Amino acid sequence: MNPDLQRYDAQGKVRVMKKLSLLLTLTAAFCIAAVRISSAAQPRVLEATYSGIINPACAEYIGDALEKANYGYSALVIRLDTPGGLDLSMRDIIKGILASRVPVIVYVAPAGARAASAGVYIGMSAHLLVMSPSTNIGAAHPVMIGAENSAPSGKKGGDSIMESKMMNDAAAYLKSISRQRGRNADWAFKAVTQSASLSADEAVKEKVADFMASDINDLLAKADGRELPGLGKLKLSGAQIEPFEITGRQKLLAEISDPNIAMILMSAGAAGILIEMYNPGLILPGIIGGISLLLGFYSFHTLSANISGVLLILLGIILFIAEIHVASYGMLTIGGITSILLGALMLFKGVPAMGLSISLGVLASTIGGMLVVVALIGWITIRAQLRKISAGPETLIGQKGIAKTTLTPGGTVLVAGELWNAVSSGGNIPAGAAVKIVSRDGFTLTVTPG
Repeated sequence: MNPDLQRYDAQGKVRVMKKLSLLLTLTAAFCIAAVRISSAAQPRVLEATYSGIINPACAEYIGDALEKANYGYSALVIRLDTPGGLDLSMRDIIKGILASRVPVIVYVAPAGARAASAGVYIGMSAHLLVMSPSTNIGAAHPVMIGAENSAPSGKKGGDSIMESKMMNDAAAYLKSISRQRGRNADWAFKAVTQSASLSADEAVKEKVADFMASDINDLLAKADGRELPGLGKLKLSGAQIEPFEITGRQKLLAEISDPNIAMILMSAGAAGILIEMYNPGLILPGIIGGISLLLGFYSFHTLSANISGVLLILLGIILFIAEIHVASYGMLTIGGITSILLGALMLFKGVPAMGLSISLGVLASTIGGMLVVVALIGWITIRAQLRKISAGPETLIGQKGIAKTTLTPGGTVLVAGELWNAVSSGGNIPAGAAVKIVSRDGFTLTVTPG
């Protein structure tokens, strides 16, 4: 073949390959762009679900959800069911919601859920507050953990003045949030001062909640197209819902950051330490007791427990331990019970708790459980002290033997297969006669004819 034709043919093949390569590159770029446009066109919604007390673990979880939602998501839905919680944790959550660059929707769900106390503040701070049927919201009056507080009764005592200040501060805070979100500020004031509460449909009528939704898809459909001040129109139709799971660590901290759990942990810790001190070397009760006490102290620290209450509980535990080693005829046990009871009652005195309280049932069962442990250990100790000696030289007293030599009055006797020096206290005893041991002095037994 002509070399020029060969060269031309080769160049033609190269040109064709370049065109095919360019075509494939353009096709791939077009596909990637189409996927990105499609992805951008479909909104993404992050859904965080929390049920329980508002505490530092809850604040951390919702804070993490807010941080993630602010990057690439169209909205954050917080599915909430809470009886209330701690004031500081609640305010941390609200600060995050108010500073969010994406819409935050608080959804009180499922049916039967509630947004009480601290939950009211969180719900009112959201861009949209949505409620599932058969839910309720309200009762935002601040209370003290461990104290039965109500609206101020007009007393001029220090506690009433402090409670009045707390209530006024809480009412002003909720009214401010409600006005910022365009909600019913008058009802918000009543929710704090009169513990007012509303069902889901009443909340919508009173302009507390924005609307009701049966599920998350219904919520997104109804929220789509709504205009939000500063954020524009919501575009949530056909949104992709991505759940945001609570971490195992946050779940554990949320569980133990509960006044009732804290009391149970302290009880279990005290019981474990008591058992270990009575019978050193068991190890397991000591380990469980130590871990429980540390977790209980962490919970008290998280809940800002009164140091006097914690010290009184510790004093009660020490008195219980002392009862094992000191014959106080129950006085130390009574003192321990009194100390723990007083400590539990004042444990959270003066701490704004937004609806938390220690259950009297938990308090009674905790103290009752510790009493049972102390009583059981005491019974075992007394039984051990009253038990007859079954080993050692002391067991010889009362036993019978045989005179190996004539006791006049000294001689030797055979007792339990052993030869002993013996002295007769009942006259001469002939060899081979039965004897009874009445006392022992060193290696010499005192015997009588037996």
